[in-house]
Amino acid sequence: MSLWTSLEPASATVDPGDSTTVRLRVRNTGDIVDEYHFEPVGDLAPWTTVEPRSLRLYPGTTDTVVLTFAPPRTPDATAGPHPYAVRVTPTEHPDAVVVPEGNLTVTPFSEVRAELVPPTVKGRFRGRPKLAVDNLGNTKVTASLGGSDTGDRISYDLQPGNVQIEPGRAAFVKVTLRPRQITWFGSKQEQPYVLSVRRSGAEPKDVDGTFVQRGILPGWLATTFGLLLAVAIAFVMIWISYQPQVKSVAREKPAEAGKIKPVSPSAPISSAPPPSGKKDDEPAEKPDEDKEEKSQDGGGGGGGDDSEEDEPEERTAAAAVRELAASGEGRHICYRAYVQDEGWQDPVCDGEEAGTVGEDKPIRSLNIAVSGTGGVNATAAYVTEHWRAGDQWKNAGDEEDLYIGDEDSNYPMQGFSISVPDGSVCFEAYAKDTEWIQEVCTPEGKDFYAGAPMEEDRQLEGVRLRA
Repeated sequence: MSLWTSLEPASATVDPGDSTTVRLRVRNTGDIVDEYHFEPVGDLAPWTTVEPRSLRLYPGTTDTVVLTFAPPRTPDATAGPHPYAVRVTPTEHPDAVVVPEGNLTVTPFSEVRAELVPPTVKGRFRGRPKLAVDNLGNTKVTASLGGSDTGDRISYDLQPGNVQIEPGRAAFVKVTLRPRQITWFGSKQEQPYVLSVRRSGAEPKDVDGTFVQRGILPGWLATTFGLLLAVAIAFVMIWISYQPQVKSVAREKPAEAGKIKPVSPSAPISSAPPPSGKKDDEPAEKPDEDKEEKSQDGGGGGGGDDSEEDEPEERTAAAAVRELAASGEGRHICYRAYVQDEGWQDPVCDGEEAGTVGEDKPIRSLNIAVSGTGGVNATAAYVTEHWRAGDQWKNAGDEEDLYIGDEDSNYPMQGFSISVPDGSVCFEAYAKDTEWIQEVCTPEGKDFYAGAPMEEDRQLEGVRLRA
């Protein structure tokens, strides 16, 4: 061997879209002058340049070439470690090839693009656009989807409600828009809406669209119907005003009847006896059946009540937060956990601990209620399943119960995303075999994920929430 090489450093890190350099030292250990040619090999060869491409060295001398790595900011530059190598070929001894090897770590980056196809849809009862979500980063993306509009005039059905997209791939989501009120008459109405792609630890990606709702019947038909109704009402009013006045003759006869001679007092007047043979002011006796009913329903000590006492109602988070809201102003959040093998716990509020810590008993469901925040929105993530396909964001108003999770699922909760329309909510989470995860507050009006990292699949055992 007439050649010695050394990579400095042997391991390096680079951001996609940026570059880094590594030095390759070469020493001629032979006894003749030789020329060495350098060629990058391996998966990183297209992103690697060598300068200079060849060196001519005298025996016993050393020189350096520079390797420059410049991976592009595309999904092709997969995040993680990548081995690389450089083939060094001596001119005088072409068979004595040396291939020094090193390691280059490419850092991860996320980039998501979303597009509505088409951006404007028309319909009387529904609209059906498609949402295309592209992962332009070099790591897998997990996201939940939702829709909103001003005035809450549209309901949204997104299939699927959660997506996982590999780098360089795209997911297509079927969206069904339904107006909450049907327009029977009139021209079309334009309703703008927004579809959001939500990711843990990142700002939501919003896509704007327009739903054009058409009237079921044309506007001129409503005008015609209104005119006909007005004409009918006018005709009825005229008829009532000018109908002929009819006088009853029966009212005039008694006046003439007074002129008839009175009956002679000599004529005896007899009055018929009452049919019952009793005086009018004597009360009628009640039937014996009524007396028997009285004896059964009335005195004698009264009958015992066979009905059992009602069981006390379950105390939910909404009941607890109403008590706090009634005692004074301010923001409050109450919550309780459904713990495996224990069932529902009593509600706690404003930073107190719910669940169990260190007992290996996972939380399977959460009941949350707020006051003073304009409501609450949340969705659950599960061990192994993560964001479950088909789950939708659930919401509740102030002092109303919100339930997330699944008491009967084979997989307990791993975490959850939560937000409030007005301000933010802070949380701490305790996952299995870990310490309390540091408190995090959601951005104002935005959601954030609480729980163990998705890739660790650790069950959720305790939570603390503050509004």
